[in-house]
Amino acid sequence: MNMSLIRRRKLTQRQTRQIQQNQHKDHNDGTLATGVIVSHFGKQLDVQITALPSILPEHDSDEQLLTLGAIWRCHARTNLPMLACADTVQFSLDLSSGLGRIERLLPRTTLITRPDRYHKVKPVAANVDTLVIVFAPLPKPAVNLIDRYLLIAKLAGVKPLLLLNKADLLSEHPEVANIACDYQKLGEQCGFSLISTSLVDDTGVDKLSAHIDGKLSIFAGQSGVGKSSLINKLLPNANQATNQISTNSQLGQHTTTTSRLLAYNNHKLHQGGIIDTPGIREYGIWHLSADDILTGFDELRPLADDCQFRDCSHHANAKGCAMWAAANRGEVLPRRIESLIGLIDEAKNGAASK
Repeated sequence: MNMSLIRRRKLTQRQTRQIQQNQHKDHNDGTLATGVIVSHFGKQLDVQITALPSILPEHDSDEQLLTLGAIWRCHARTNLPMLACADTVQFSLDLSSGLGRIERLLPRTTLITRPDRYHKVKPVAANVDTLVIVFAPLPKPAVNLIDRYLLIAKLAGVKPLLLLNKADLLSEHPEVANIACDYQKLGEQCGFSLISTSLVDDTGVDKLSAHIDGKLSIFAGQSGVGKSSLINKLLPNANQATNQISTNSQLGQHTTTTSRLLAYNNHKLHQGGIIDTPGIREYGIWHLSADDILTGFDELRPLADDCQFRDCSHHANAKGCAMWAAANRGEVLPRRIESLIGLIDEAKNGAASK
């Protein structure tokens, strides 16, 4: 018999045995630890133990490896879905190397995803309760970005919280005060809150803390709005890097490079924390339909059915557009319609370029 055929047959047998072993691991036979992914480094993940295996392995290694709260560097089993920071997983323990292997992904309550540069949808963060959308008088708020984050929250089933940081600068930027007022009114209509903070005198920090206490939150917003500084204030041990805004460009610089779960209590992850991640900075929407995007605009969605034409573009000059008729009556914000149009056009153009 041809030797290459024998080698292929043996390889197939090995693969079969591996699949059988993997299937055996699809249920916890008592040897798996349970934990939460607290850091994501691409192919490597740090998992903090929240429940020890019921069958503890015999070992002569450091006993601290097998304690609640211990953090294990892990790889994931190849046939698992893509994992995200704050996922709850079960993993096997190799005490000789001190490394683990994630065997199972436990059910998620929520999942924030985004498409990557290769047009594949990737998870950003799991089991999130609140998306804190941070903006500030400086750098100038990108209203369409705020609306994009509100869309993310809606699609993920996550509660949004708008946070106007650097409120001490509002007197110098009255147009931002108007934007904040508009979103506060919108929040009253659509079921989300807006609060203001200033780290100059800690205004609003206690209120922010009360809003996210006991929850798992993720902070999003333009660079330079003070996300890392806020996290440092809420979690003094977080050691987040911060950069000052360039006085020339008045633009912020990215400071976060790795997704991390910053827990309120390192020994009790169920008490919540903050996920700081670079993965939500840019959120492409090529994979969304116009109807998907419309779901992120609660006040505009009912009006779409009242447009004169079913294929209404909702542009300002569109004949019989119910949205612009409502805007002319002062019932909805023109800038929200413009954001909707921009996002729909972006999705169409992105899908066409795939």
